[in-house]
Amino acid sequence: MTKIILEARDLHRRFDQGGGLFTKKTTIHAVNGVSMQVRRGETFAIVGESGCGKSTLARLLLRLIDPSEGQVIYEGQDLTELGGVQMRALRSDLQFIFQDPFSSLNPRMSVASIIAEPLRVHSRLSAKERRAKVAELIARVGLRPDMADRYPHEFSGGQRQRICIARALASGPKLLIGDEPVSALDVSVQAQIVNLLEDLKQDLGLTLVVIAHDLSVIRHMSDRIAVMYLGEIVELAETETLFTAPRHPYTQALLSAIPVPVPGAARARTVLGGDIPSPANPPPGCKFHTRCPHATDLCRTTKPVLEGGGHQVACHHHQSLPNPVLPVASSGSRSPAAEARFALYRAATQNNNPSKETTP
Repeated sequence: MTKIILEARDLHRRFDQGGGLFTKKTTIHAVNGVSMQVRRGETFAIVGESGCGKSTLARLLLRLIDPSEGQVIYEGQDLTELGGVQMRALRSDLQFIFQDPFSSLNPRMSVASIIAEPLRVHSRLSAKERRAKVAELIARVGLRPDMADRYPHEFSGGQRQRICIARALASGPKLLIGDEPVSALDVSVQAQIVNLLEDLKQDLGLTLVVIAHDLSVIRHMSDRIAVMYLGEIVELAETETLFTAPRHPYTQALLSAIPVPVPGAARARTVLGGDIPSPANPPPGCKFHTRCPHATDLCRTTKPVLEGGGHQVACHHHQSLPNPVLPVASSGSRSPAAEARFALYRAATQNNNPSKETTP
């Protein structure tokens, strides 16, 4: 049985806004009762529309922010109960890759200094050993040795993200969480970074938690996927199961939006009506019922529970819903869009060499 490395138990995070002299205080329910488990060595993906709480959940899992309620269990330890000194000791195991590589790098520090900083905090290496380790990390993420003395503004977006990955690897982590680590990059560069993460996962035995919008990339690199809507997980399953047999109407709508890379090809599309409800005033019952074409009175009054074995879904009627024909590749293969991305990458680079990226 695969060991669980990270677990969220009934995790909540609320943010208060307003409450001044002339404004009424409102409470934003960013994450609302999320429970999930991440297995050691897997790539676990979290997907959903913007504003559904994915990034907040990622920060809760590493305790970059504290939960309002619930627990985060890492290797049997409840992170929410640890003090500052204890939490700092675990930081070397838990690292984060931010969405915007430029804003997450100190513009006043050279690449060598940026990567060496975690080594100064989490290791007892001498200055000479740190320099050797920095050189090793720079090479591992596909950068040239002469780039060590440059500054972040001298690099392209993909190269900056490589620097961020090298910094995250410096402390020798067991778990990496990437908050949309490729969304700010060009398509061909996205493929390079995704393949770099895949190679590092295999070489270093890492566990990855990835947030992304590109479902083709997610299908290529993930083992399991959790679908979030308005602060809650509505479906969780193995990747191929989710893509070939989605049960929740929201998941079906997301997958039906994947473009078909064949000119003139016809496909069914599930178009959702209305807007996402406000997290400050979520609807009763199933939060998706205001946009769901299959909603009934039961959905409007009673909240569904995420249930099931390997394929979990939070929907009262998921067993009776039709399984639509979705524009995705057959089981066991990449989608055509993902195949094109990674074919382009393999043709452009060898061993994750970013030679095709342009340095300003």
